[in-house]
Amino acid sequence: MKKFKKVLAVAFATCLAFTFIACGSTETATAAIDDQAAVRGLDEGAGEYWIDDEAIALAGSAASSQAALDACTAVFNLINQNRIANGLSALVWSESLKNAAQVRAIEITDVFSHTRPNGTAFWTVDSNCQYGENLAKLYQSADSVYTAWMNSPTHAANIMDGGYKTIGIAIAQTDDGSWYWAQEFGY
Repeated sequence: MKKFKKVLAVAFATCLAFTFIACGSTETATAAIDDQAAVRGLDEGAGEYWIDDEAIALAGSAASSQAALDACTAVFNLINQNRIANGLSALVWSESLKNAAQVRAIEITDVFSHTRPNGTAFWTVDSNCQYGENLAKLYQSADSVYTAWMNSPTHAANIMDGGYKTIGIAIAQTDDGSWYWAQEFGY
């Protein structure tokens, strides 16, 4: 009987090992927002002009699914509903900020950070318009990412900042279908 139990245990362990090897790790990617929202002070970068035309041109040619475009619109609408309900003005959609958001969404698929892959600050995509940034990854719906941002004090502060007048939102979709969100704010 002891020998049978030992053989059964070895067979079970071997089967389990092959399952992990064949199927990969049991860990799944988790949706996340960055630790802190980013804000650029009004005087930060004063006199510096950054426009990453090459990145903006490449981002403009990036493919985006209709579902991702619809999700950006839905988040925009949720933000404005909340702002108006709280006595703030609605944000105006900005194509310049949308282009900057598209660049940032693509960049965070590699490095999830408010620092760009070239080591510069988020606002160096287009210093003429970028003053605040919210990032998120792996949220596959407008409601889920909006809720996550509103549950974070620094992200909610960006969304509800009465000084911001403009916004652009973009999603970069990776080959596995994951969504990476960038939300850019301006004055």
